[in-house]
Parts: sequence; structure tokens; C-alpha cells
Amino acid sequence: MASHSGTPMTSQSVSQARAFVDIVELPPAPPIDFNLAKAAQPAQPALDVAKEQAAVVGGGVIAFVKGVTAEQRADIVNASLLAQLAAKKRVPSATTLAGVTAWYDSYFDVLANIGFAIQDKGFAEYHEQSDSFQAHKAILDVAALLLGGAPTALALVKTTLEALQTMDASSPWITLFDRESQTANTARFQIGLVEQDAANGLLLTLIAFGLEARLDVTQVLFFKFRKNDVRLQHHSGKVTINAGLLAALRMDIADKLVAYAHDYVKRLPDL
Repeated sequence: MASHSGTPMTSQSVSQARAFVDIVELPPAPPIDFNLAKAAQPAQPALDVAKEQAAVVGGGVIAFVKGVTAEQRADIVNASLLAQLAAKKRVPSATTLAGVTAWYDSYFDVLANIGFAIQDKGFAEYHEQSDSFQAHKAILDVAALLLGGAPTALALVKTTLEALQTMDASSPWITLFDRESQTANTARFQIGLVEQDAANGLLLTLIAFGLEARLDVTQVLFFKFRKNDVRLQHHSGKVTINAGLLAALRMDIADKLVAYAHDYVKRLPDL
């Protein structure tokens, strides 16, 4: 299957990806009456090619640089949600870092089957020099290494995290993220940045974390951990996206997620 955004898309690759989407198993959808109640809430901000925007998608956050079309933004949000739900179905409860790694194996597998060229799935241990740290600091440390040559992109990651940090703990963005990212003593979360790249086309910078703590985890992004009480692993890399393949799968994936999207996706106010 073609994965690189510049690789010609074949009818076989589309049919294979469409068949994968059709058979991939997801957890039970939220109750219908719950979705109907949600429908009465105000509409989410419209996706806009001219704006820098971000969304909480399950246990992840995706930020979009100006120039990524509204359709591409929606496609990537849906692809991320499909991958998370499929991983949740395959690994419903991860109580150790090994379980978190298994969850990520499923997550990356789904993305690879729908047009994301993931070169490396390995995780490295995060080492903190001070006695304590917060998860969002670890994210920024890794992002600084990955995006050191792209100050605008790095600033957008920082702005997105700051926007979440200023929100009340009971806000729908934070409650969704916490619900989907953590169990009692483990957490896993992803930060993605999407941009149009002159050399590679549609590009996703992905930073993924797995965390195992001795104590129960709360408010994972902004909770202060003592470094001796937690193990934190991370994966980071740049992923090219076959935008044509993802567009061809647009309705297949959207139809698959119709019962989930309202409960798992919250677009943040414009950054």
C-alpha cells in the first residue's frame, strides 16, 4: 500500500484500506440518548485553512498549522480517533507500560493501514534531571528536539498546551482527555502537529507518551510527578500522510465513527 503523500495511489491500495476500515473492530458506541443530549450543545469552531487550530481527540491533541485544508483537518482527526478506538478495543485496559506499548502497537497499525507512513514505533525512556516534572514539560522538551528548526511549529505546540492549562478541570476538553488518556496508575497520550511541507506534502509530527506511576494518576498533563515515582517513555517522529488515500477513505471512516465523534472530539477555541 502506498503510504507516502507523494506516492501514486492505486485502486488496490484504496480497496485494501477500505476493507481494513470496514472490518476493524471498535468498542461499543456511547448510548444513543447520550448523543442526542450532546447534540443540543453549541457547535464546535469550524475548521479553517487560514487559522491555527487544535482539537482534543480522545487521549490526544492535534494542532494544525495554517495551510492545512479543512477537509484534511477533519480527515486526520477522524483517522486519529479511528486508531484510538481500535486500540481501545484490542487493549481495553493497560495497567503497565507493557500494556501501554501494546495499545500503541495497535494504534500505529491502524494509522499505517490508512495512509500514514510510520517509520519507527520504538519508545525511549524519558530522563528528567530535576526531582520533579510535569508531563507537559516533558512534551515541550521532546518537541524542542524534534522541532528545533521550526520555531513557528514549536510555538504552536506550546500555545496549544497553554490553552489547555488555562482551562477549568471540569471543562469538556479536559474531562475528555483525562477520561481517554489514563487508568488508575498508567497514562498514554499523543501530541500531533500537522502542516503542509514543501518536500513531503502533508506531514504529521507525532509525539506519543506512555507513563506508569506508583500512585494514581490525575490531571495527567499538568500533574506534578516526583521522578522516582514514575516511568515515562516516549516516541517521536515525523510521519508523511498519503492525503489522497485518506481523502478516498473519508466517507468510510466518517460513517464508521458517526456514533462516536460527538463524544470523543472537542475542537479547542481558535489559537
